[in-house]
Amino acid sequence: MSRHRIPLALASAVASALLLAACGSSADNSASTGAAAPEAPAEASAPADAGSSAPGGGMGMVSTNMLMTKEMSGIGAVVTDAKGWTLYRYDKDMESMSMCTGSCAQTWMPVMPDGTPQAMGVQGKVGTITRDDGMKQLTLAGWPLYRYMGDAKAGDMNGQGKDGAWYAVTPAGKEVGTSSGAASSSGDSSGSDSGSTGGDSGSSDSMPGMPGM
Repeated sequence: MSRHRIPLALASAVASALLLAACGSSADNSASTGAAAPEAPAEASAPADAGSSAPGGGMGMVSTNMLMTKEMSGIGAVVTDAKGWTLYRYDKDMESMSMCTGSCAQTWMPVMPDGTPQAMGVQGKVGTITRDDGMKQLTLAGWPLYRYMGDAKAGDMNGQGKDGAWYAVTPAGKEVGTSSGAASSSGDSSGSDSGSTGGDSGSSDSMPGMPGM
């Protein structure tokens, strides 16, 4: 090989090596100084479920394992569930049949039996009917029982006399009068001897009770 070609080849090799080194350094710097990919924002944690302030959480149905009585000032004794929520009956119901369905049952929530409910201080016969949707509903003296969505807490009786059709229930299963505490005329005539009615075939499934207190 010519003496003139050797230095030329060496110079070319050195230049190539320097070029490759420069390219590698540039790539490294780009990788190290480039903006890091933004992290996905942390998913906001859902607030702890505090439950609904409305009875039954808006489900349209509630349940209880006990019917009890509570003295209301100026009214007398009314029937409540195990937690003290006032229970009501509906003038348009018939013995052994609920006429409160659809949106009505969202506001006036049918009370379902939780197991075999007991009765404390209640004289009327406790039983059940089967609603159109197949759910069981508690009855007292044959009349379906409800809770009112407008009651904000146990002991409220905001549904009393509502729409002239809804009334709290006496321990005998009658309608509480709006002032005297006596059963209304419709309750007297239709609910006084109705404890033997209710249920799927017209006869209420009676529940074991406890003596009146």
